Amino acid sequence: MEIKYTTQGYLIYATMAAYLLAFVVSLLRRAKAGHVLYLAGFAIAVVSYGYRWYDVHHVPLQNLFEVFLFLGMIYPVSLLCRRFLRVGGYTADMLIGVIVLFPAGFVFSARPQQLPPALQSWLFTPHVAVYMLSYILMAKATVQAFYQLVGKRPKRGDDLLEPEQATYRMVCVGFPLLTLGLILGSYWGKQAWGDYWAWDPKELWSLASWLVFLGYFHFRYMFGKRHANMNSLWAIMGIVAIVITLLWVNLSRLFPGLHSYA
Repeated sequence: MEIKYTTQGYLIYATMAAYLLAFVVSLLRRAKAGHVLYLAGFAIAVVSYGYRWYDVHHVPLQNLFEVFLFLGMIYPVSLLCRRFLRVGGYTADMLIGVIVLFPAGFVFSARPQQLPPALQSWLFTPHVAVYMLSYILMAKATVQAFYQLVGKRPKRGDDLLEPEQATYRMVCVGFPLLTLGLILGSYWGKQAWGDYWAWDPKELWSLASWLVFLGYFHFRYMFGKRHANMNSLWAIMGIVAIVITLLWVNLSRLFPGLHSYA
């Protein structure tokens, strides 16, 4: 673990501090103050991402440092889910913001890199962006799944869905993006390497993540009314597969492959 004594590092730490303070203030039932701090953290996160973009001269989605920097701009997802999808977890989102920024701030190198030839494609930005958006939505679904397992329910008058229903709605939004990311990746593979599918470890685990959530839909359709907690466990297994896809496959020496640049 290494502290970054750079402008980029200070921006990341300021974002994390604002999110963490927003989380604590919200737990103390100061919702308005928490929201202001959360919004301030998002503003710093946008500046941080823009600074990185200016520094590397391309859309910063190339490596894990830039991916986690992107995931740290979670506020619009929180707002969309709360206002239009009736899914809570606003306070938990602040903590998610801290968690996803931790690897960028303390683990992965911020050294700028040149885009390898395989990434110099118009598919680079949409492929990675839709995957990251689906991942953050599935993370919110996981929070709701945990709420279901521990018996936490929304407060009366909040007009929010029950946790099991909220989990389902989040997966319904995230799964098409997960599917689109898989399709775009296959098409990109055809252009870059001459085939839609290369049985690369990253491709296999991306497919595994997709299949877990497909299994979630099937199980919920067949048995969901009687086994709400099992639905939640399916969703949690999905986020485990995503973590393996995003981190373990990229970092472990057990999985050398075409995506080693990540």
